[in-house]
Amino acid sequence: MSQLKRLSTLLTKVRAHTTVIGRVWMSVLFLFRIMVLGAGVEKVWGDEQSKMICNTKQPGCKNVCYDKAFPISHVRLWVMQIIFVSTPTLLYLAHVVHVTQKEKKLREKLQNNAENGTLKMPKYTDDKGKVYYTKGSLLGSYMTSLVFKMILEVAFIVGQYYLYGFKFMAKIVCEGDPCPLRVECYMSRPTEKTIFIIFMLVVACVSLLLTVVEIFYLINKAYKKTQTYRQRRQ
Repeated sequence: MSQLKRLSTLLTKVRAHTTVIGRVWMSVLFLFRIMVLGAGVEKVWGDEQSKMICNTKQPGCKNVCYDKAFPISHVRLWVMQIIFVSTPTLLYLAHVVHVTQKEKKLREKLQNNAENGTLKMPKYTDDKGKVYYTKGSLLGSYMTSLVFKMILEVAFIVGQYYLYGFKFMAKIVCEGDPCPLRVECYMSRPTEKTIFIIFMLVVACVSLLLTVVEIFYLINKAYKKTQTYRQRRQ
C-alpha cells in the first residue's frame, strides 16, 4: 500500500485548489477508501486463495479454478480504481503548479522592469500566492479532470459488476484443462467479503455523486459570474 500513501501525499496538495465539494471528495477518498483498504480489506482478502478448499487433490485444479473465478483480485482492482480515478486530479495539480510557477516568474519580471508596460499582469494568482482556479484555463482543466474522474469511476463500477457482480461467491465451479473432472471449490469468509464489496461499492457511488454535484456546482458558478459580468456592462 506504499503507492497509496504516496498518492495521498500528492493529493493533499490539491486541497487548496478545489471547491468545498472537492475537499469532501478527498476526505471520502482518504478515510473510506485508502484507509479502509489498507487497514481492513487487505487483511480480509489475504486468505482468499490459501484458504480455498476444493473437492479434488488434482495438481493445478485449485489455481485454475481461482484464476477463472477471479481474473484479478478485488483488492488489486480497488487499488487500480483509486489510482486511475485520482490521476485526473494529479494532472490538474500539475497544471496548477505550472501556472503558478509561470506567473511567479512573471511577477519577478514586473518587479524588475517596473516601467515595462508590455508584460501581461498575472491572471491566476495574487501577491500572496492565492490561486484563482475558477476562471480561464484552470477552470477548464479542473472541469476536464472532473469529467474524466466521473467516467473512470463509472467504468470501474460497471467493470466490477461484469467481472464478479456485487456478491462474493461462496462456491466456485470449474472444469477444463488440467482438471479432468468438474471441480467445486469453497471460499473462506464469503459473508464478510461480501460486506466489504458492498461497502466499497457504496463509497464509490458516493464519490461519483460528489463529482457530479461538483460539476454542476462549477457550471452554475460560472453561469452566475457570466450573468453578473453582462449586467455590469449594460
